[in-house]
Amino acid sequence: MSQKIWIIGGSSGIGLELAKEYLQDNHDVILSARTATTSQNLQKLLLSYPAKLKLLDMDVSDMQSVKSTTSRVWEFFNGIDLCFYNAGVYESMKMDAWNLEHFEAMNDTNYLGAVRIITALTPLYEKQKHGHFVCNLSISSYIGLPYGGGYSAPKAALLNFCESIQPELMAKNIKIQVINHGFVKTRLTAKNDFEMPQLLEAHDAAGIIYKELQKKYKFEIRFPFLLTAFINLLRMLPYKISLAFTKKAL
Repeated sequence: MSQKIWIIGGSSGIGLELAKEYLQDNHDVILSARTATTSQNLQKLLLSYPAKLKLLDMDVSDMQSVKSTTSRVWEFFNGIDLCFYNAGVYESMKMDAWNLEHFEAMNDTNYLGAVRIITALTPLYEKQKHGHFVCNLSISSYIGLPYGGGYSAPKAALLNFCESIQPELMAKNIKIQVINHGFVKTRLTAKNDFEMPQLLEAHDAAGIIYKELQKKYKFEIRFPFLLTAFINLLRMLPYKISLAFTKKAL
C-alpha cells in the first residue's frame, strides 16, 4: 500500500537516499530542508518523480516555519503516514576551542527541532487517528565521547524525550521510533579526522532503515550490530571502566 512520507533533512545523506527508497516503491514523498527547493540534488530527483515528490523549504529552528510548513505538508496529500526527522548539525570541539554558537545550533536542530515537529504534527495525527514518527539519532546518544558533547548531548536528550512520550503516543495510535546507527559517510562525518569503524555508505544505511521500518514495530532500530552492541555495553559498565576507555580517545 502506498504511503505518504515526510522526510525532514533530506537534501543529502541518509534523508536523500531514504527518499529514493520510498519513491522507487511508489510512495508519495515530501522532502523538507532549509534550501530544499534550490538543492541541485533534490531538483534532479524531482525531475525523475514529478508526480510523487514535493519539495518544501523549512527552518526547524523557527516554530512559525515549522507550523506553516506542517500545514502545507498535510494539505499536499491530505494527511501523512510517516514523518522521518533527519535534520542534523555537527561540530567536533575541544574544550579550549568551544564555540557557544555551535552548541546552540546543535541543540536547536538536533533536539528542539524534533520537539517542534512533534508538537506541530501530533494534533493532526490525533485527528487522523494514526501516525508515525521516526527520529534518526546516533550511537552517540548512548555515551558522551571526547570532543563530541555538543552533538551527542542533544541526541541523548532526544532519545530520552522519545522514550518519555512513547506511552502517550501509542495510546493515541501514534507510533514513535528511534534509529541509533554507527558511522555513515555524509557531509557531517566528513568533518571527522579519526578512524570510523564499520563506516557505511549513506545508500546502504538508508536501505537498512527502509527495510527495518517495514518490519513489526519496535521502539529502537540500531546498526551495525558489533559497533552498537559494543557502545551499548560500554554505557552499562561502571564509570571507572567506561571513562578510562573513552579517555583513550583523547
